[in-house]
Amino acid sequence: MDNDINIVSSSPERYTFQTLSSSKKLEEDPSNESAQAMLEWYEQLRLAESTKVVDPEWQKDNMEYDLRSTPWILEKVRSDEVYAQHLYAGMCNRDFTKNEVWPLLTEKKWCCSWRAAGGIIANMREEGDYIDWYCSGIRGDEKIDDDQFREMTKIQQERYLAGNAFVSEGVVTDEIEQDLLKLGWVVLPEDMDQTI
Repeated sequence: MDNDINIVSSSPERYTFQTLSSSKKLEEDPSNESAQAMLEWYEQLRLAESTKVVDPEWQKDNMEYDLRSTPWILEKVRSDEVYAQHLYAGMCNRDFTKNEVWPLLTEKKWCCSWRAAGGIIANMREEGDYIDWYCSGIRGDEKIDDDQFREMTKIQQERYLAGNAFVSEGVVTDEIEQDLLKLGWVVLPEDMDQTI
């Protein structure tokens, strides 16, 4: 992979979820210093994000960079909501290592939180924010009957069916495991001693 020519996928809506509340507070009270400080802090985060993604040191041995800059996996995430959710779930609080000669002995490890995983998927899809994926694997057992399903719009039906195919946070499907391996990353077992 030639890192010099890869463009890092980003969502123009990143950090908007967090800023909505502060913006509303400022509309209600333009002198609200706390709300103004939060908006400025998230603007700094956006600036830091745009700076970090072009830093070769950040890009090196970083699964997020590989995910956000590799065309074939970006296409899969953008074209298939279920695949995107499975990738999100697979990243949640899991550990990964570069697939090298002795992958378990390398110091090249990567992990992320649920929120970070949601943000990565939003960036890969170039839409939305982390909250669109956060906790998407936690579904109630709400079932609908055939009449309710028929009353839904086509988009609602598709979303309902896709939601039933979602997996819990921390679950790595075979397809995700194989694609991450193709990308150069190995999923470490959940019960693996972190001191290795």
